[in-house]
Amino acid sequence: MTETLVKDDQLLSKIASELSVTYKQVKNVIGLLDDGNTVPFIARYRKEMTGALDEVQIRDIQERWQYIQNLEHRKEEVLRIIEEQGKLTEELKREITKAEKLQEVEDLYRPYKQKRRTKATIAKEKGLEPFAQWLLTFASESPAEKAKEFLSEEKEVLTVEDVITGGKDIIAEMISDDAEGRKWIRQQTFKTGTVVSAVKDADKDEKNVYEMYYEYEEPVNKIVPHRILALNRGEKEDILRVSVKVNPDTVLNYLSRKWIAKEHSPAAPIVTEAIEDSYKRLIQPSIEREIRNELTEKAEEQAIHIFSENLRNLLLQPPLKGKVVIGVDPAYRTGCKLAVVDDTGKVLKIDVIYPHPPVSKAKEAKQKFINILREYKVEMAAIGNGTASRETEQFVADILKEMDEEIYYLIVNEAGASVYSASDLAREEFPNFHVEERSAVSIARRLQDPLAELVKIDPKSVGVGQYQHDVSQKRLSESLHFVVETAVNQVGVNVNTASPSLLQYVAGLTKTAANNIVKMREEEGKFTSRAQLKKVPRLGAKTYEQAIGFLRVLDGKQPLDRTAIHPENYEEVKKLLTNLGFTAKDLGTEELKTALNGLNLKAISEELSIGELTLKDIVDALVRPERDPRDELPRPLLKKDVLKLEDLKAGMELQGTVRNVVDFGAFVDIGVKQDGLVHISKLSKRFVKHPLDIVSVGDVVTVWVDSVDMKKGRVALTMLPPAE
Repeated sequence: MTETLVKDDQLLSKIASELSVTYKQVKNVIGLLDDGNTVPFIARYRKEMTGALDEVQIRDIQERWQYIQNLEHRKEEVLRIIEEQGKLTEELKREITKAEKLQEVEDLYRPYKQKRRTKATIAKEKGLEPFAQWLLTFASESPAEKAKEFLSEEKEVLTVEDVITGGKDIIAEMISDDAEGRKWIRQQTFKTGTVVSAVKDADKDEKNVYEMYYEYEEPVNKIVPHRILALNRGEKEDILRVSVKVNPDTVLNYLSRKWIAKEHSPAAPIVTEAIEDSYKRLIQPSIEREIRNELTEKAEEQAIHIFSENLRNLLLQPPLKGKVVIGVDPAYRTGCKLAVVDDTGKVLKIDVIYPHPPVSKAKEAKQKFINILREYKVEMAAIGNGTASRETEQFVADILKEMDEEIYYLIVNEAGASVYSASDLAREEFPNFHVEERSAVSIARRLQDPLAELVKIDPKSVGVGQYQHDVSQKRLSESLHFVVETAVNQVGVNVNTASPSLLQYVAGLTKTAANNIVKMREEEGKFTSRAQLKKVPRLGAKTYEQAIGFLRVLDGKQPLDRTAIHPENYEEVKKLLTNLGFTAKDLGTEELKTALNGLNLKAISEELSIGELTLKDIVDALVRPERDPRDELPRPLLKKDVLKLEDLKAGMELQGTVRNVVDFGAFVDIGVKQDGLVHISKLSKRFVKHPLDIVSVGDVVTVWVDSVDMKKGRVALTMLPPAE
């Protein structure tokens, strides 16, 4: 076995132990990814090879492998550069080879790095390196006497003081370049250091957003992610001054013990000065930067994780299928835009009413609204939660009370609707509509199928994040794209109704392929089988294999095309159905369900030469051909009446919908103008590490009013029932 294979095996074993999976799982996942398979495809259709790992676990393996590969490449590069300098010792090679983090490799490489001209390099150019080396022997001779040997007019070393200063500069850099020392100081700063912030310019903080940080201190190892991002933002806006403090005496004592071999040598005071200079000028600022970068990186990871979780839950909100919906985009001066969409999302009517000041045509608005509800047999109203939302809610609720028909309404989070409405995509979809009219359509459709509508918007604009503008935008985009892709593929896509925006998230499909599918559909009519998609331009064999299981043809020639079963298994499925006395036309029937429920999966799996995990998925798909995982989630909270801030009293019990989850709690829509905050301490009687452990976006929860601040329009809620 070659050295590379042995090395790769060691790396795979390392990942397996870090991520608590088996070596075989890691090896198979990396092999599948190297063969051009997508994460959703591997998770769904290669369960035998991965041991049923989910998308997140597969991506974790992918990212860890990438990091380790980058680390190995960097090690090779560093070893090559040091060897070219003729300075690579066996011990140094060993240290670099066993390093597990990029930071460790960079620390070891530091002394050999091509530096810009520093005080030390200038001193070396003046021939003072031997003097610095002599100082570190801690001889009993006088340094001032020894220094005279290095005086040189030609090199502009004119005084003993010049020699000693140059020697100190060289030693200071040597100390700073020592990997072991840096590692100790970094760990010590993490363990005992504090993050300190002070006000720099209070005038720039008009709303006193950063007031709590004007005089603030917290241990480095205790500070929570959202505070780090808040401090970073305050510093960026020039309001705060932020630093990392550590007791310098502890560090200087450590460095003295490490570098001063003989305390009574005449050279010791000079080396002590070099140590102090090294720490203050070179090590401390550099370590502070590294620590703050590390804290920021962890805080960003946490913020991205929260945003991703919130987005996933928002995308997987249960659709209200088969309903005629009126979307209302509220406004004062320009009027409330109305859009009626049928049960497939097709726009039936666009209109505008002016129930609010300054126009105040309430009577006329009411009549028009009632007429529209009746004419189009509207079953649901979706009201955007933007400006004038609560006044519009009151207006709609009053009308619905008067109607004989049972019509409910729902407040829809319209975050990003305006971004979509003004986009090229919306203009293409509705070229003759105004921006607000497109927004009303989007609000209505969000109620019918949140996923299909939200994929049209940049995920960063959907309003469920925390400090999303302060994190690495590249990393955020990658993470959110992964979440959307996972959600779309878990649900599956109707190839005859899906928009290009939805199709481009299907495993393997590019934007071009998605557009080509829609173009072919428009030119040649509906697809009647999955096989037809092979004819779509730019959709090759590999892309077809990756995407086809997630694309559904609901009323085509082949009944299996409406399930999540991959065409590669159709032959086995037909055999299975024939053995049971059925055909694909019997999908979803009670008789077939009964026959399938009594199967011995192990025996059938051997008989058909198909993996047991794959067979289980096939049986599930035959029992429920058009299963939508979102249907099993709690339905959204439908409303018939409205609540005002003034109506709220401490202790009042309410039901609400979780709109956003952040590090310090959850914001819940209870039907008043402002979402109420359930602080992390009020989520549960037991200790809560993070609010996401208790609640998710879209959850319908029971809350009690804790307190109401009428002046600031704030509501504090609790999920702890009041004592009897």
